[in-house]
Amino acid sequence: MTEPPEEEGAQTFEELGLHEDVLEALEEMGWDTPTPVQRDSYPLAISGRDIIVQSRTGTGKTGAFGLPLVDGLLSEGGSEQALVLAPTRELALQSAREIEKLGSRRGIEAVAVYGGASMERQVRALEEGARVISGTPGRVLDHLKRGTIKASRLKVLVLDEADEMLSMGFAKELHAIIEKLPKDRQTLLFSATVDRAIKRVAEKHMRDPEFLGLSGDHVGALGIEHFVYMVSGVGRVADLITVLETEDPESALIFCNTKAETEEVSAALQRAGFSAEWLNGDRPQREREEVLGRVRREELRFLVATDVAARGIDVSHLTHVINFSLPENVEQYVHRTGRTGRAGRTGTAITLVGPTELGILYYLRLQYRIFPVERTLPSEGEQRTRQEADRIAMIDVAYPKPPSERDLALVRRFMTHPNAERMLAGLLSAFFGTEDDVDKVAAAKRRRGRQHPDANGGDEPAEERSSSRDEPEEDEQAATTTLYVNVGRRDDLKASELGRLLRDRTGLKRKEIGRIRVRDKHSLVDVPEERAEEVIESMAGAKLRDRELELELAKSG
Repeated sequence: MTEPPEEEGAQTFEELGLHEDVLEALEEMGWDTPTPVQRDSYPLAISGRDIIVQSRTGTGKTGAFGLPLVDGLLSEGGSEQALVLAPTRELALQSAREIEKLGSRRGIEAVAVYGGASMERQVRALEEGARVISGTPGRVLDHLKRGTIKASRLKVLVLDEADEMLSMGFAKELHAIIEKLPKDRQTLLFSATVDRAIKRVAEKHMRDPEFLGLSGDHVGALGIEHFVYMVSGVGRVADLITVLETEDPESALIFCNTKAETEEVSAALQRAGFSAEWLNGDRPQREREEVLGRVRREELRFLVATDVAARGIDVSHLTHVINFSLPENVEQYVHRTGRTGRAGRTGTAITLVGPTELGILYYLRLQYRIFPVERTLPSEGEQRTRQEADRIAMIDVAYPKPPSERDLALVRRFMTHPNAERMLAGLLSAFFGTEDDVDKVAAAKRRRGRQHPDANGGDEPAEERSSSRDEPEEDEQAATTTLYVNVGRRDDLKASELGRLLRDRTGLKRKEIGRIRVRDKHSLVDVPEERAEEVIESMAGAKLRDRELELELAKSG
């Protein structure tokens, strides 16, 4: 077993000895520094060794096997191929796209093969000379049986998320595929957990593999804070909404154990005013891609999904994973929570735990040394305080204009009146009306305001769309222009952070700042057209993390 060395500082890709054209591709992709799994896997893989790498989801495993593939394991201009097996079509597509980018300067093309897509199109791509085949076990086996994938040409086999493949029931297909491959191939196995099933695969199909443990006993726990809320099990959806109110996550993947639960929970969150959508195996592929596109563009705050539907989803900006229910086994908990805290970022895992789920929690602590911190649901008094704050916010939104001096003088005199409280209570009653659900309306407004400016795809309750009583209509159609900002995701920038700085430096109100799109190396923000030059001037000299910001009008097109 090889233990990773103590990290003395991040190595560069140049120090790994990569070819210049691969370095250029990495620069284009915005990859600055190898992750630990990339840094420690590369020397072993490029030497031709079989390796088993235990590393949690989101640590850069695609690059860990993609780099040695394009940098030497597949000779430039040769005919040998590599086969990457993945548990889901999303992961197969992701690997193919990433490897093709890595190998773009060396003429290495990749093709994704998976069920539900055109077999003919995949065959054409294979015939045109794709060097890397990334696919799901079922479809890969079909191609091998048809002879459209030539087993004799496969020099390297990569098993990506191997534990996931086995847990999804692909063991039979996996063994059938490996039996057809050349015995002298190189095998690279990547897995978040290494249990007995993985060890059996290694013993049967690998040659003296080197084990690289990059998670240790704390697999899945690195960079992630774990919390639990103990709930009764009755009114669980209401408890979830309370947790979301309390934690206020920027974005989250919410896991449910059944398809019915995903739709029920998503509908409840939408009714409550949250931007939410569901994803399970019943959703058509076109709709599935639309939903995932909204998630990646940060237009959707909450995605409610089953384990199967969420497999292969790689969204780096997710701040939280929330378990509506605990999964049936602890390994699945590791995979779920590994969806956050990706690419070196921190993340938060929150789990609702009912009386019947305490056993899983016990094994989680025992087996993986993960000790979630228990938090309590807010008391009635704390919830009442939030409701009061929501009502005050409604009034603040309803009257955005500065008061006149005459009105201010009246207010001062009003406050000294002996019956001021009674009169103010009467005014508030008249303002809010007799609606029984005014607190729900107020909360929905707050929740809707928390979501991404693009996330308006009908998620707000119908009553909110039709009522404009407490929302000012002025400036709703004001012309906007887009500004370019020289910081992005590589700088760990968050949209909320940039919005806050803009408000502080320019005096722009929250409602005046439009879409904020955080890209890899830069960001784009929409501001009122008439104030664009003023914003640029006001932001001159502003800094984020010791980096001076540069704003300019974005180029069209």
